[in-house]
Amino acid sequence: MVADIDLAYLEQWIGRAQVAEDILTPSLVDRFNATIGLQAQRTQLGDVAPRLIHFCLCVDAVAMAGLGQDGHPAKGDFLPPVPLPRRMWASSDIEFSGDIRVGDAVRRESRIASVALKHGRAGSLCFVEVEHRVLADQRLAVTERQTLVYKQDGPPAPAQAGDAAPMGAAVQSVQPSEPMLFRYSALTFNAHRIHYDLPYAMGVEGYPALVVHGPLQATLLLHFAAQQHGGRAPDSFVFRGLAPAFAGQALTLHADGIDAGKMELWTAATAGPIAMKATAHWR
Repeated sequence: MVADIDLAYLEQWIGRAQVAEDILTPSLVDRFNATIGLQAQRTQLGDVAPRLIHFCLCVDAVAMAGLGQDGHPAKGDFLPPVPLPRRMWASSDIEFSGDIRVGDAVRRESRIASVALKHGRAGSLCFVEVEHRVLADQRLAVTERQTLVYKQDGPPAPAQAGDAAPMGAAVQSVQPSEPMLFRYSALTFNAHRIHYDLPYAMGVEGYPALVVHGPLQATLLLHFAAQQHGGRAPDSFVFRGLAPAFAGQALTLHADGIDAGKMELWTAATAGPIAMKATAHWR
C-alpha cells in the first residue's frame, strides 16, 4: 500500500544532481543508424547527429556488482531507493535547442525534480521525474523531463478490451526482432533483462516475450515524423508509454497529418492497443 512507502524520506533525493560526459563518435552514429534503419552515408566529423541519439550518450558505466536482479543499477545513489521492484521509463518531454554534431564533447547535467506516489489498478506506483540538460561543445542542445515509474511485483496489467489502435494518415511497419533489441540495449548500455533475457522476462516479470524499449519506440516515431515532414526533425517531442510492445510482433508506426506545426503519432501491434503515444512540434 502507499502508506508503506516513506515519501518524506524519498523526497530527500529531490535536487540531487549528477553530471556525465561523453564524446559523440562517428562509429556510434553509424551503429545507431544501422539499428533503427536510417539510410545514411558513412558518418563524418561535423555531421549533424540524428535526434534522440542523446539516449545513447553519457550513460552510467555501473560495475556488474552494482546491478540489481533486474539488471538496472541498484537504487539509492542518484535515483531514490524506491522500495518497489519494477522500474520503467514512463514518458519524456523533450525540447531541442540545437544540434549535436559528430565529434562534439557532450555533457549531461541531471537533477531529481520530483517524487510522487499514486495508487493504481496494479497497486502502489512511485513516479520520479528527472530533469536533463544536454550540452554539446558547451552549447545547450537538449532539455528533457523524464518520468520513471516504479511498480510492485506481479504480472503486467492486461490491455483493456476494445482499445485497438486507430489507423493514422501515414503508417509504417517495423519488425522489432531480438537482434534489434540487443543492439539498442548495447547502444544505451541498458542491462534491463526484459529486453534480452527471455526466461527472465517471462518467468519473473510475466511478459509473453521480450519487451521493446520505450526509448527505441520513441526514436522510431520521431524519425517517422521527420519523414512525414520533408525530412525535417521536430523541435520538440513528447512521448508516453501506454502498453508494452513485444519482440517478434510487427509494430506499426502511425502519424496523423501535421496541423499548426503539430503531429500526433503512436505505435501499436497488429490489431493491438496503442503501445506509445507521442506528439511532435515544429516551430
